Amino acid sequence: MTKYLFTSEKLSIQVHPNDRQARRIGLPHGKEECWYILDAKPGALLGLGLKDTVSATKLKTAAILGEIEPLIDWKPVKKGEFYYIPAGTIHAIGADISIVEVQQNVDITYRIYDYGRPRELHLDEAMAIARLSPYDMKYRQEVPDDQSLCLSSGSPFELFQIVGSDDEIMSKSKASEWQVIPLDGSVTVRGKRIGPGECGICPHLSDIDLAKNKKSLIACTIA
Repeated sequence: MTKYLFTSEKLSIQVHPNDRQARRIGLPHGKEECWYILDAKPGALLGLGLKDTVSATKLKTAAILGEIEPLIDWKPVKKGEFYYIPAGTIHAIGADISIVEVQQNVDITYRIYDYGRPRELHLDEAMAIARLSPYDMKYRQEVPDDQSLCLSSGSPFELFQIVGSDDEIMSKSKASEWQVIPLDGSVTVRGKRIGPGECGICPHLSDIDLAKNKKSLIACTIA
């Protein structure tokens, strides 16, 4: 699933299960996701993992008391960055950020803290699956603006930045579905022209015409 996010306030601190954990409760798979940063105002932050390793008891207590924010590793964010978020990673998106988010399509989120907003929390479930440690910065990269490249490879999905009509990097993918998100210019998907703010879905790479593309994100599901 692909979506645009435009934040005006902090989103909840949350975590998602992996495939094994999700299947224990009857879901087809867990949820891994990634963030492509379209824009961010000065001072914008992402919450990624914890500053230091802590116990589940300490983290749960901090969430109940409203003292969890200082435990989260809030990282400055800027346009052109990419972050992969493995299942089990405690994470939150701060205010004033524009993001394309690509994730496994399943409705499973364990909310740890929501800044006093009246929504359900899932503390026990979250503590059972969360990685109680810092985020591994190997999952973060700066994306060159003028280069086609693979941002995420392998199961459960792949994500490519494609500049112009250079689609060779995608040719070896064994995808079962393609989602096209134009960022600049336009792309024709199954005969229909789409532009920024739209998304085209198709079963085959051959359904995508990049003749008028300037820059797009193309995500695909790996069967």
